[in-house]
Formats: sequence, structure tokens, C-alpha cells
Amino acid sequence: MRTLLAALSLLLAFPVHAAEPAYRVLAQDNNHVALVGKDGKIEWEVECKYNSHDIQLLANGNFLLHTGPATVTEMTPKKEVVWKYEAKPKEGYKGRVEVHAFQRLEDGNTMVAESGNRRIVEVSPEGKIVKEIALTVKNPDPHRDTRMVRKLANGNYLVCHEGDGCVREYDPTGKVVWEYKLDLGGRPRSPGHGPEGHGTEVYGALRLPNGHTVVAGGNNNRVLEVDKDGKIVWSIDQKELPGITLAWVTTLHALPNGNLIVGNCHAGPDNPQLFEVTRDKKVMWTFKDHKTFGNSLAAAQVLDIKDAIR
Repeated sequence: MRTLLAALSLLLAFPVHAAEPAYRVLAQDNNHVALVGKDGKIEWEVECKYNSHDIQLLANGNFLLHTGPATVTEMTPKKEVVWKYEAKPKEGYKGRVEVHAFQRLEDGNTMVAESGNRRIVEVSPEGKIVKEIALTVKNPDPHRDTRMVRKLANGNYLVCHEGDGCVREYDPTGKVVWEYKLDLGGRPRSPGHGPEGHGTEVYGALRLPNGHTVVAGGNNNRVLEVDKDGKIVWSIDQKELPGITLAWVTTLHALPNGNLIVGNCHAGPDNPQLFEVTRDKKVMWTFKDHKTFGNSLAAAQVLDIKDAIR
């Protein structure tokens, strides 16, 4: 009895804290796509020498991958290619085309954003373009026209324009119905892809259920939440989180509990490549695996989270 009481006293004196959440991570870097388990071991991988800017594990268990400058590929776990789309220059355009965003839609079509062509297309399972939306781009560049793009529940499209430094929402006719332009946040512009670089080259954006938009600022080194009027209502600055310095902010996941998962690309080996943070800015989880992935991990999907928005 005394032994039991002593053990209980120790538990009360030193309460057991909940463990960090454990997630599997699907990402591309270091010339491959890899699915890393909760234990840090690689569960699946395939060669991919192209630096990806988007990635998706589909409901059917297949992988939607960025396998070339303008190529999107659906691959089974057995590494069989079952669908592929390669963007080509549209009629009247003879320049380079790049793809930086794609999304498998509920109707089975695939949304693809085509930089250079300055358009969004929806492609059928048969590979036919069934919808085309022209984009407004003020500083055309086939590498910088777009970054992350998502089709919203209302049928509109939320588009990050890296070269323009802004996020635009388009209706299905291509009309811009909302825009948010990034600023430098009181710091001077500076060159570089790492923490030393600073600009407005935006990477990602998500629309929250409350109508606000979360913006992954790219080399803006910040995460911003803005309301429909463009007012910043919440943010994370470059060095605001203990032990984390933001560089090129990329992947975003909005979790049902209000937390965010943020991608931190080009930040160096001392920083996590992904982290989960609460709204009171407490870091709940970090992913730092510079053996499997390097310093250019931009596209990632954190798995095992029901109803996450990404």
C-alpha cells in the first residue's frame, strides 16, 4: 500500500503531459517523393527529380504528383501511372509553360494552374480540358505567374500570384472578386531564398470557414490571416516562435481545432521543415528530417488529420 501511495504521489507531483501529435508526412525533395511514417521511417517512395510545388494523396490511395515542369501524374502505390496531364502552350502563346498547383476535384476532374498560359484548366479523367479560366497577371513570368491555387467550396478559385505579390479570388467566369496584396511588413526588400531573403513573393493561401484567408507569405517570412476587407487579424512574424526562424513559407494546413500546419522551406538544418502552431502561438509539433528531405521541401501533405483544409 505504501508503495502504491508513493507512486501516486509522484504522479501528482510530476503530471504526465500529452505527447506531441504524431503524423505521417508525404513530401518531395532530395530527388524523390517519400511518405514518412510516424516513426520516421520511409513507408513509400518513388524517384522524382523535379522540385515539386504541390502534392496530394487521393481518396483512392493513389498519389497526385508534380513530376516535371508542366506535368501532373497520378500514380498507384505500386508505382503504376494511371493518369497524366502535361500542360502545353495555348493557342497564340509560344513561351514556356510551368505547373505549380493542382487539385483533384470532387467531380473527378483535376484542376491545374498553368503559368505562362496564365490560366486555370479543369481536366477530365480522359485528359480533356473541360473548363478554362483566364487569370489576371500584371507581371507575367512563366515561373512566377502562380503558386498555390485552390478551388473553393463556392466554386471560385483562390490564386497566389508570386510575381504580383498578391492573392486573388476569381469567380468561374474569371472575374476578380477579391484581392489581397502583400507588403514588406516594415522591413526592406532583400535578396536570397533563405531567412536572409525578404519580399512579397507569396506562395500559399487557404480560405477558412469564417471567411478569413490564411496566407503563407513565401519570402515574406510571415503567416498572415486577413479578413474580407484585407485587415490582418492574426499573424506569425519571422522570429516570433521560439527556436523557429521563418524563411520561404509554403505549405498550409488548417486543422479543425484551429491550429495551423506551416511549411518552412529554405530555412536551413537548424529549423523544422514543417510545424503545427496554435492560435496562441504554441508550437505543438515539428517535422525536421534533413536526411530524407533537404532544404527545398516546399510541397508536403501532413496525413492522418480528418477534415484538414489544405
